[in-house]
Formats: sequence, structure tokens, C-alpha cells
Amino acid sequence: MPKRTRFTTWRPLATAATAALLATLLTPAAAQAAPRGSEPVYSYDNAIREAVWVDTGLDGDRDGRTDRVAVDIVRPRETARQGRKVPVIMDASPYYSCCGRGNESQKKTYDAQGRVAQMPLYYDNYFVPRGYAFVGVDLAGTNRSDGCVDVGGRSDVQSAKAVVDWLNGRAKAYTSRTGTTRAQAGWTNGRTGMIGKSWDGTIANGVAATGVKGLKTIVPISAISSWYDYYFQQGAPLYDSGPEWLSGYVNSPDAQAKCAAVQQKLVDGAPRTGDRTPLWAERDYVEAARKVKASVFLIHGMQDLNVRMKHVGQWWDALAENGVERKIWLSRTGHVDPFDFRRAEWVETLHRWFDHELMGYDNGIDREPMADIERGPDQWTTSKVWPPSGTRAATLRPDRGDQAGVGTLGPHRGHGTESFTDDPKLSETDWAAHIDEPTPEKAGFVTGPLTRDLRLSGSSEVTVTATPSTPTAHLSAVLVDIGPATIRDYADAGEGITTLGDRTCWGASTTGDSSCFKETKAKTADVDYTVVSRGWADLGNHASDHKGAPLTPGKQYTITLDLAATDHVVPEGHRLALIVAGTDQGLIDPPTDKPKLTLDLSRTSARVPFVGGATAFARATSHAASAAPGATVLDGVREPRTTHRVPEGTQ
Repeated sequence: MPKRTRFTTWRPLATAATAALLATLLTPAAAQAAPRGSEPVYSYDNAIREAVWVDTGLDGDRDGRTDRVAVDIVRPRETARQGRKVPVIMDASPYYSCCGRGNESQKKTYDAQGRVAQMPLYYDNYFVPRGYAFVGVDLAGTNRSDGCVDVGGRSDVQSAKAVVDWLNGRAKAYTSRTGTTRAQAGWTNGRTGMIGKSWDGTIANGVAATGVKGLKTIVPISAISSWYDYYFQQGAPLYDSGPEWLSGYVNSPDAQAKCAAVQQKLVDGAPRTGDRTPLWAERDYVEAARKVKASVFLIHGMQDLNVRMKHVGQWWDALAENGVERKIWLSRTGHVDPFDFRRAEWVETLHRWFDHELMGYDNGIDREPMADIERGPDQWTTSKVWPPSGTRAATLRPDRGDQAGVGTLGPHRGHGTESFTDDPKLSETDWAAHIDEPTPEKAGFVTGPLTRDLRLSGSSEVTVTATPSTPTAHLSAVLVDIGPATIRDYADAGEGITTLGDRTCWGASTTGDSSCFKETKAKTADVDYTVVSRGWADLGNHASDHKGAPLTPGKQYTITLDLAATDHVVPEGHRLALIVAGTDQGLIDPPTDKPKLTLDLSRTSARVPFVGGATAFARATSHAASAAPGATVLDGVREPRTTHRVPEGTQ
């Protein structure tokens, strides 16, 4: 994979105040050694807290004046007095007043002068004493900002991009929402890093995709890379509502009164047909990945059923194609922040990442393994690059077995047909639980027990040739690891974590802003199978990803389903299964009809990326038994939870 190498040599800010003192206390050799990281040498209690309103240049609420977005700032006072310029860490969010941030749903609070008293999360507590400014931006239409929320569109992205421009002297800001007194950003060197989970991280992706100068790095956590793929996959609806619902959910009361026109545009531009429209094209950051200049440190849960792993695979691959410097963490959680599943390691790693990218420390993080991957609860491994070198797609083919609906999975072309009838009341957990018995709602295909470990890494695809009995039909394809394991219980309310009562502290605190947060631990489940990867499609989209069409009952159609990226080891003794079915209850909406679909097995296959490619698959299955004994009904996590409609979730 191409990787852009960058190294900066400017003198790190955080050590400048102490360099002379260190030189007098250390031996000559030690005094000449380069510092390895920023230290908490500045007062958080005495930090400057201020608010400015940045002009976005848009008039989304149509009130006759350009919209201003509220920007709350916490920055070191000492550097301001000394005339030193500091880099910026920014979190642009729609959640600062409506819903809260983080596991404890913190909201911004303000003092009597309108200055931020509590900035949610720990970023300001930890990084301001280390010589950074922290900036919390209210997206247009939320909290104290003008404008309207347009759910990942021009207004959302411009809300944050305009702030990056202001930090670099290219945009205007004011000391109040309606006043004329200008605010300058002379205290910063303009070097900005954006961070955030879910919608916040999505905005970081969107701003990076503009190529804005001054944005040096982004850290998107559980973030969307294309809003179409948040609401649909290949025409199949993932949610029972469109972006207008989400906009209304986070709009401020002022925006609710002014933004009816924007709401209607969201309704008109996002029809529930699943067709791609210009609205979705505007919100597709993957297509603009060629513009990305910032480095990317991406974090995602491989069992995230809110912002699903498809967003990772397509964004990661597009960044790689364009030579973007990248790093990735993949957990076994659902929609959970790394602060809540690997706290100490996360804070240390994030600190080193920002030190390297924004302050120029040569701390070696750019020479360390690219990927950290959670194998089991709190069990982590690394990969030098991701997907690993030697990863190649192998073609797996389903075939009939001794019982109808219970087939085999191997390298040779299948024969005959298999049929199933869509049952919208059932999900992937029902299908996997009954993998070893014929059931009418799915077609399952399984290898024998593996004779050695087999690692999947990256994005798969499943090509299905099917004949429907009705004019509408939805398809699901699922890869499953069949075998006993202890996993994070991603279907639980905590999506793989349990929140405890004890607190740990990460940075300095004030009376109004504590750096102490509740600890967590892994919430686990003992299971007989693990769903590894998923994909969905409307068969009516067989001819185009952009537009669907009614089906002719009795006619054969071929479609390729994109399965989400993953990194999973199927252990020796386990089996790998492919399941093809209809509606995945809780994860996609059903079609109008309840079709019976007949698969042509000779024209149905899966392309799965294995470390070692087809050779690795052949070695792991060459001496495998053709069938495996086991329980008739296998235990797994509970069925997927009620549909998420907010890209923040419960965490």
C-alpha cells in the first residue's frame, strides 16, 4: 500500500518553557537529547476560555444574513502572554446541547459571561496543559449557532471547515453572535487536528475531503464515510426514516423555527426507494478522498451495527489509493469510543499521535505497526500494515449437501439450486443458530472443521444469482465463524462494555469541569458462533448501484453484495459458514413482498480476503471432515437491537 512519509522539524512548543531549566539540571548528553513528548506544564485552571462566532458564508436558515457558528475555546494562558502560538484539537459536533457527548452524555455548560465552563470529554483537560488549544464547534443549527443541520451536507461540513479557515487567517469571526467586533486567531499556528466519535468523526472525514489547508490530521471514531451507506446499502433500506428525522432531532429550537425548507430538501432528496440522488453524492466523502491531505487515525468497532464496518473498508481503501498516511484500531465492540474499551493505551497513543502530527515530535509512532486489532475481549495484536501483506481474495463456492438448505463451502463450483423464503421476523442470529439444520428462511453453506487457523482481513463480496417469486426482494449475506468463543457482547445495551462506578482522571480539573470519568470493563458472552461480516442489497438494484427497478417473477438475476470489512481469525477446529437469506430483522427493512428466492449455485460465490489467499484456505480445509457434529441449535448473542437512527448510539 502506498504510504506518504512526512517528518517535521519545528521546535515543539510544550518544551520551550522548560528547555533552559532542563539544560542546567541534566548532564550535557541528556540536555542535548530530543524531547519525546509534550508535558503538562501549563495551568488548566488558569486557561483562557472564550467564545467566538465564525462566519460560514452560508445562509442556510434564509434570514438574510450569513450563518455564524459558535466556537468555544480553551487554551493556555501562559503561551498567550509569551506570544507563542499553539496547535488546535477540534471536535465539531451537533450534540453539545441536545444529547451530550461520551459515555456519560456530557453537555457544554457556561458561566455568567457565556464562556464554556464544562467542555465535554477529557480532550481539553488533558491536552491544554500540554500546550494545545481545544476547540468545540457547534454545527450550524445546533446549540448557539445559526443555520440549519443538513446531515453531512454542505452546511455541516462548512461549519467546521470555516473554523479551520479562521484559525489559518482565511475567514472572519466575531466576539458575539450578532455583533460587529472581529475576533482574531493570532494565538494559534493554524495546525489543526480534528477528532470525534460518530457524527463528529463524520464531520472530520467531510472536512478532510475538502482538502482544506491547515488540517493536519483527523481521528474519526465510529464515523460515516458516505451518508448513503448509513441509510441504505445497494438499495436496501437500513433504517425506517431518512435524514430529515435526524436533522429535526438535533436542531436547536431556533433552527426548528427557521429550517422547514432545509427539512423539505432532505425529504425530497432522499427518497425511500434507495436510489442514489445528488443529495447522497454531496455527502459521499469517499469519492473526494483524492483531496485528503491530512493524516488519518481511524478507530471502529467491528460489531458496530449503527455506523457499520462498510464505512471503514471503503474509506480506508480510498485513502490508501491516494497515499494518505494512516493508522487504525479495530475493536470487537459495537458503537463504543476507545476511551471506554482501552482507556490507558488509547490516551497514551492519542497523545503521541497529536504530538507527532501537530507538534512535530519524532516519537516513532509513524514507524510503529499500522494496525491494532482486538482478537478477543481485551486481547490485542498488531499488524505492520493493514490488511496484512500477503492478503489476497479467494473464491469460495457453495454447493448442495446431504440435506436441502444445509450445504458445503469450498473451492469447487457448486451444482443445482437452493431455495429460501424471506421471513422478516428472523435475523442473522436465527439463521446462524440453525446452521446445521434445514430451515425455510435461509440457505447455509459450511466448511468442515479447519485444520489450522484461517485469518480474514479486509472486505468480502458475495455474488448471488437468484430467481425471485415476487416483484420485490431483499438479500442478506453473512459470514459466520462456527465454534465456541468468548466475545464482547455487542448486542447488549453497552455494546460490549459495562460501565462501573469507580472513576479515573485524565488531565487537570476545575470546579466546573472534571477530568474524572467512570471506568468500564468488557461485557462478554460465551457463544457457539460469531457473525464475522454482513452485507445487504435490494435485488432490484442488480443492474445499478444507483437505481433500482421492479423484478420480473421467475426471471433470474445476478447481483454482487458488498460485505463489511473485518479482521477475524477462524481458529483451528472451527468452521466457516456463508449464509444467504432475505430480510435481516433489525438490520434492514423488509421488501413489500415476501418472496421465495431460488439460488443457482453454479453462479453463486464469495470472494473472501484471506492472509495467504486461496492457498491458506486450501491448507486449512484440505483434510477437513465433510461434516461436523454439533448442537442442533447453537447459542449466540441476542438478535440485533432495535434499529439505531442516531449516529451516536447509547455510548
